[in-house]
Amino acid sequence: MLSPQPRVVVLAGGVGGSKFTLGVRAALRRLGAPEATVVVNTGDDLWLSGVRLQPDVDSITYALAGVNDTVRGWGRAGDSERVNEELQAWGAGWPWFTLGDLDLGTHLARTGWLREGLTPTQVLERMAERWPLGIRMLPMTDSEVDTHVLLEDGRRLHFQEWWTRHRAQLTPRAFENPGITDSEPAPGVADALADADVVLLAPSNPVVSIGPILAVPGIRDALRATSARVVGVSPIIGGRVVRGMADVCLTAIGVETSAAAVARHYGARSDDGLLDAWLLAEEDEDAAAEVEAAGIGAVVEPLWMRDEEASAVIAEAALRA
Repeated sequence: MLSPQPRVVVLAGGVGGSKFTLGVRAALRRLGAPEATVVVNTGDDLWLSGVRLQPDVDSITYALAGVNDTVRGWGRAGDSERVNEELQAWGAGWPWFTLGDLDLGTHLARTGWLREGLTPTQVLERMAERWPLGIRMLPMTDSEVDTHVLLEDGRRLHFQEWWTRHRAQLTPRAFENPGITDSEPAPGVADALADADVVLLAPSNPVVSIGPILAVPGIRDALRATSARVVGVSPIIGGRVVRGMADVCLTAIGVETSAAAVARHYGARSDDGLLDAWLLAEEDEDAAAEVEAAGIGAVVEPLWMRDEEASAVIAEAALRA
């Protein structure tokens, strides 16, 4: 039975991860439970114009702080782009990758702290001093393990160029994280997983958001070893991705764009996989038997995260599972 005040860890990245994290925070506050620990994907980080960008970290931080741009889905609300225009005038940066002025302030602060010797974990702790996030955030690792996309034509692009500039229209052959085999979980990640009552896999991109987290040596093993119940939330509703181009990523690794196929991709803990239970959308109810046949408990719930309340209801369902 779930503890009335469960210790919760969430693996998350991207817009789906930020919306789900808001829901988890709201659900745990209703229970009077401790703050969740969110292990954030840092595989889409990059250096640009001399500053270190952490898109997933910032998306989740801004969402929790209530300063995110909910229309664009990334960056700060009410931001301007004067500095970005000046960078473009100098021929610096990427003309297709916009840095808002307020957002750039975050990147400059982060870069300064990193150059002073702080680790990404310590930088996140410092960022949390500005806003009461109500969540403990940890990067998946303190190592730099950016994501590269190997294309069918042999070219290799940084993930952000493939995703943002080309909108995932160039056919990928593989996704790689150079240096990840030499990385290790950020301080606190392994202990959080070991001490958790529930671990939740957010409805984030399974390949480029959750995938890099699981690829950090030790994290997958820690998930298999934890006594916590591991519950995933499907990022697929009605056979389609909710946002972004996760279907292109799934196709590249040979996984069908369906709720059941993604559940099988993560696998059942009883069969050397990760999941004890999997939340499917009502639109995918017919796939529940297929998920159960794979050794994973199937739970059918409404999964549209239209607002924070809807996300909280989904998080509560995941906790009950």
